[in-house]
Amino acid sequence: MVRGALAGGPLLVAAMVAGRTSLGVVAAIAAMLAGINDRPGSRRTSVRRIGVPALAGAAGLLAGTYAGLHLGAVALTLVLTALGLVAGGVSAVGPVASAAGTQVLVGGALGAGMPLPGPGWQSVPAFLAGAGWLLLLRLVLPTPASLAGDLRLDFRFDGERAAVAGVYEAVAALLDAAGTGDAVARRAALTAALDHAQDALAGPRLRRRVPTAAERRLRAQYAAALPLGEAATALAWAEQAVPARAAEGPRRLAAAVRGNRPAGPLPAPSRTDPALRALDDALLHAADAFDRGGATDLHVRKRSPRSAARAVLGPGGREYGLRAGLCFGVSAAVAQALHHGHWYGSHQHWYWLPATAVFLVKPDLGPLVSRVLCRAAGTVVGALLFAALAAVLPRPEGLVVLVAVCGALVPVAARHFAAQTTVVTVLVLALVMAGGEPAASAGRIGETLLACAIVLVVGHLPVPGRRGAGVRAGVEAADAAARAYLTHVLSESDDRATRWTLRREAYRTLAEARAALARAAAELPALARHSAGVDEVAAVLERLVDTTTACAVHLDDAGRLTPRHTERLAALRDELAERRGRPVRAYDS
Repeated sequence: MVRGALAGGPLLVAAMVAGRTSLGVVAAIAAMLAGINDRPGSRRTSVRRIGVPALAGAAGLLAGTYAGLHLGAVALTLVLTALGLVAGGVSAVGPVASAAGTQVLVGGALGAGMPLPGPGWQSVPAFLAGAGWLLLLRLVLPTPASLAGDLRLDFRFDGERAAVAGVYEAVAALLDAAGTGDAVARRAALTAALDHAQDALAGPRLRRRVPTAAERRLRAQYAAALPLGEAATALAWAEQAVPARAAEGPRRLAAAVRGNRPAGPLPAPSRTDPALRALDDALLHAADAFDRGGATDLHVRKRSPRSAARAVLGPGGREYGLRAGLCFGVSAAVAQALHHGHWYGSHQHWYWLPATAVFLVKPDLGPLVSRVLCRAAGTVVGALLFAALAAVLPRPEGLVVLVAVCGALVPVAARHFAAQTTVVTVLVLALVMAGGEPAASAGRIGETLLACAIVLVVGHLPVPGRRGAGVRAGVEAADAAARAYLTHVLSESDDRATRWTLRREAYRTLAEARAALARAAAELPALARHSAGVDEVAAVLERLVDTTTACAVHLDDAGRLTPRHTERLAALRDELAERRGRPVRAYDS
């Protein structure tokens, strides 16, 4: 919230003092978009999460500006449609690529539909300056947690430290839930905590070598949590309650990570079965790692350019790109028709309608209909709220204060799409009014509702190929990762580093597939029916990966599997083979 308050408002004030208010508006919009991408995690991760979309947005702004200046309405619509096709396909690669695709299209809409006085290229450095300012605040300002206790002077790794501590806490929670109905949810929470810690520690760096002792120690603490998570998963798979003292060790390790101090004495759990012996061994290994801190391997499988290209050009990327391109192109064409036909209200810019469509068509932001309803409700409330505030606030001082307040509220409002839309609507309307455009709350409401109608129609149109390609691609990736993990475990290899890497990949891809399935299931029946039955395949894959983990722990201890392990593996393989045909028929329907 502090970063948000210090972002757009000061930038706008500086631009007003310099007599370049329009460039200040662009910089503040870029800071707002960067604030939307500002998520909890490490500072290094924020460089990629904020910086890459900002660069993409600047490129889209440049392309849209010159296309709007030199192309006619038809050619401009074709260019924006092509930009939407490319940005939509790239969005299928992952969260950062999705944010970059969003900002490319928003930048293109702003450049083409909100021309600024002066040379067109000047808006690009202003955009980069706005995003760079918020990124600088993210890197240099300490978080509230780092201002307490012994961490007051060392806040560089507070995001990594919190993420690694969260892993140990998730291990303890899973041990508490072993033998209860909460074990499945706690195992999923452990996967999420491991994903978050892995991302926090794997941020970009200028040098390949891990440079500091503090970071090496955090990486060692993360690596030490992997065998603990493995043992906890095996205990949960056995469906037997474990002694309460078994969870005490991981909790003490979590407190040691948060306090940046040695592990100290740890309670030894019972060693009555292989999984508990594995837990005890993992605790001993963790205590040693906390003292020495020498590991640097994060057990991450690097994504090759070829795999990224397959995601873009594959069925999921093509479906994503086609919908984004159609929605963006149609909304841009309608906006230009309204603008040139003088039906667009008293304002001269037409960017709002296509920019709104960009946020609505993103399938990774939630189910289509709920996004549309939240966007419509948020825009109506935001526009009416701004109209009331604009009638009483002094100008321009009141508008600057409103921009700062809304910037501070963006992180809080990000928890719900309707609340975020409300805050962003007020913020953008304040910025464009500060830039000299008259109030247009009624027009913005009409354009938003029109964008909602366009996205609803296009989003439910039949497209070439099989529907639900993104969900199907996610489940296929999870299936391949699960099989690779199972093959490695059954080979009885002693290479634990590779095993943990494959295990992490299996659980991460399963979590991504589950998230995509949850979004698809919440769609209207016209879209949700194309993913019917796929959740059953994902559930079998989850049980298969959990069983594989239990097998790995038992093989480490006994060297051979029990009949229970082999029977469970055989049953899951048969069930998976039986269900594998169901999603194909569902997607073809």
